[in-house]
Amino acid sequence: MFDTFLVPEKTVVSAKGDGPIVDLAAAQSRVLLLDLKITSAVEQESLDLSLFGGPDEAGIGKTPLASFPQLFYPGEYPLLLDLSGHPEIKVLRAHWDVNRWGRGSETPCFEFSLNATEVSPELLSQRAIK
Repeated sequence: MFDTFLVPEKTVVSAKGDGPIVDLAAAQSRVLLLDLKITSAVEQESLDLSLFGGPDEAGIGKTPLASFPQLFYPGEYPLLLDLSGHPEIKVLRAHWDVNRWGRGSETPCFEFSLNATEVSPELLSQRAIK
């Protein structure tokens, strides 16, 4: 069963950036539950997080496969990513942008992680029956 971090735990960011390239070869169902956990944030800042993919690192597209809504607060945010119709996608990479406004320092600071867990084919078929 595929289960990996697209952004490692306790990652602290203050500028836009990218997570590591993750190989999807071990994902059999190609349906992933993405679990974004924001563990720390300061007031008056935002996080935009998207997933990009392609056949290899050089071929990662410029259009996101999925995006979380703009987020401002600590919490846990799930998102389902279905790649079953896209066999050409072999790798994934997370990309984030951060922004801060208001008084004080203009440098944003988020601590977060992004985990991807494969949704089992059995669970998918059970949900399709209901």
